[in-house]
Amino acid sequence: MSAAKRVRALVIVLGDQLDEDAAVFDGFDAKHDVVWMAEVTQESEHVWTSKQRIAVFLAAMRHFREAQRALGRKVHYTELEDAKNTQTLAGELARALTELKPERLLMTQAGEWRVQSALVAVAQAAGVKLELRNDRHFFCTRVDFAAHAEGRKMLRMEFFYREVRRKNKVLLDAAGEPEGGQWNYDHDNRGSFSKSGPRAEKLRAPLLIPPDALTRDVLALVERRFAQHPGALQDFAWPVTPEAARATLADFIAHRLGDFGKFQDAMWTDEPWLFHSRISAAMNLKLLNPREAVAAAERAYREGRVELASAEGFIRQILGWREYVRGIYWQFMPRYVGLNALGAREKLPEFYWTGSCEMNCLRQSITQTLQHGYAHHIQRLMVTGLYSLLLGVEPQRVHEWYLAVFVDAVEWVELPNTLGMSQYGDGGIMASKPYAATGKYIDRMSNYCAGCRFDPAKSTGDDACPFTTLYWDFLLRHETLLAKNQRMALQVKNVARLKPSDRAAIQARANEIRANGGSPLAVGLLGI
Repeated sequence: MSAAKRVRALVIVLGDQLDEDAAVFDGFDAKHDVVWMAEVTQESEHVWTSKQRIAVFLAAMRHFREAQRALGRKVHYTELEDAKNTQTLAGELARALTELKPERLLMTQAGEWRVQSALVAVAQAAGVKLELRNDRHFFCTRVDFAAHAEGRKMLRMEFFYREVRRKNKVLLDAAGEPEGGQWNYDHDNRGSFSKSGPRAEKLRAPLLIPPDALTRDVLALVERRFAQHPGALQDFAWPVTPEAARATLADFIAHRLGDFGKFQDAMWTDEPWLFHSRISAAMNLKLLNPREAVAAAERAYREGRVELASAEGFIRQILGWREYVRGIYWQFMPRYVGLNALGAREKLPEFYWTGSCEMNCLRQSITQTLQHGYAHHIQRLMVTGLYSLLLGVEPQRVHEWYLAVFVDAVEWVELPNTLGMSQYGDGGIMASKPYAATGKYIDRMSNYCAGCRFDPAKSTGDDACPFTTLYWDFLLRHETLLAKNQRMALQVKNVARLKPSDRAAIQARANEIRANGGSPLAVGLLGI
């Protein structure tokens, strides 16, 4: 390659960095710079990724490629089935460095430690300077969070959330104080549906984006190349362009945000979307800027279209929780991924990959996840996550499942939510106590129990809810550790009141469930 044609900067764009306003494009020179993107099987097989998640990433990447080319930029793009594809990001970057011989590399900070480490190593081995730029998609930089964390014994989301809200002047009154006089309306965000269900609240189906020709090509590719992977594609309708993402946000603000606040924790049979936004995947792939979502929700409140509790509840998920978990991830990686404070060692039940399970709540949540690549936060935390916590599944196996099956799963957001919040594997870095509950919680927040043979009020017997059995067994197994946690004091006292015979019966039933691969088994049938 002649000096005149030599690539000045090779701009790396990963599958979760599809941000048209990213810092790596500052100063981009279409005559001398090249965008680098690669599809590789490694990113679908390092965890056994679902078809929906693979398709979301590939479809969004190919649309972003076309948008960049429409801007007159050269894109060095490797498709999955290219004959020379090494099928790893490191291999493809090394191959591009040999072919293009760029003077330097530019990359936005990656969303996964593993990926960033691999690409940095390639650049170092090749002797090419790699400049990592801040991901300004977020409200808070990694340096900002590190400054917040310095000197603090506990990193609680609420205090971080207040800082970020003040800094960005979100939902503040004229005096700079929180709108309505309080920072957090979580107590108004825990409603459940009446017996008539969510349709009584005038539930409206969300905007579903039909696949265009480019996306249909991706769906065919995924069906062909990843036939043995979990999940299905017949209902694929995710936004994979910025335009579609903004339309999805607008539809949510207009038709569901008003009820999101009250019912964000509620669940209902055969209702996967309810009043949720369906924008998390678009934000995590950087198709939608979170500032747009926050601004739209605040504007809806200011204009009197939604109540404060709904707007604040939605904004807290983005401005507070989303930023907080990213900070936790980069503050504690790489050791964070190996934490296992409860010493959990059980295998993940096989039914997590099939949905074939007697427990209606798990069957509903897992089947929905495999069909759509989606379940809302309470289905994740208090159904699939709660069951694996109580069963004692090794948190790394739970993390791998969550990373594999959800379309919005990028490790920076998925790992802390799973290993920390859901499984308490970090021993309290994120959550002040384990999120442990009986089947009664699920009964209160859904109609799942009405269609199930198990009784959430019972802990022993053939019809005892496995959640309830395993809840008491969880407290018994970790009684000494949990006694040191003030927020668990009442639950530990309840354990202390159990008769020896009740303890033995609960533990025997729990052991039967574990021996049966995590599934309930009729009393007395074990070993027959």
